[in-house]
Amino acid sequence: MQTLKVGDPAPEFTLPDENGNPVSLADFRGKRIVLFFYPRDNTPGCTAQACGFRDEFAVIQDKNAVVLGVSGQGAKSHQSFKAKHSLPFPLLSDEDHSVSVKYGVWGEKRFMGRLITNRSHFVIGPDGKLEDVQVGVSPGDSVKLAVSTIRGQTKVSG
Repeated sequence: MQTLKVGDPAPEFTLPDENGNPVSLADFRGKRIVLFFYPRDNTPGCTAQACGFRDEFAVIQDKNAVVLGVSGQGAKSHQSFKAKHSLPFPLLSDEDHSVSVKYGVWGEKRFMGRLITNRSHFVIGPDGKLEDVQVGVSPGDSVKLAVSTIRGQTKVSG
């Protein structure tokens, strides 16, 4: 499995959002990107992580950054999750887990006998290089560390 670190180029991808529209990493070149991976829609930790990014969304936008959430559920699940929690950012469907594999976050934990996406986030700089890498991070720490990186307060490698 690939292990990414601060300074590496972020792996490119295109995934459908909750409405089936293609979203590519390259669409946001020139901005910072908070790319967070979570196991499942509407589970306690995943909801806490997504709502944490929702609650910090204005701060992130003020720093010319965007937020993208990624999990293995399809559009219908993402639409429901997004509406239920008023999430102001796209939720991308990685149903074959190919992007999760590229980022090294697929299959590192077992939950109820199944491989899952390991809760993680990556802050990607305007130049497409990783500025923060946190794999296996708690929901609260994910938000705090990503926002701290966006604010330019720290660059932490996980």
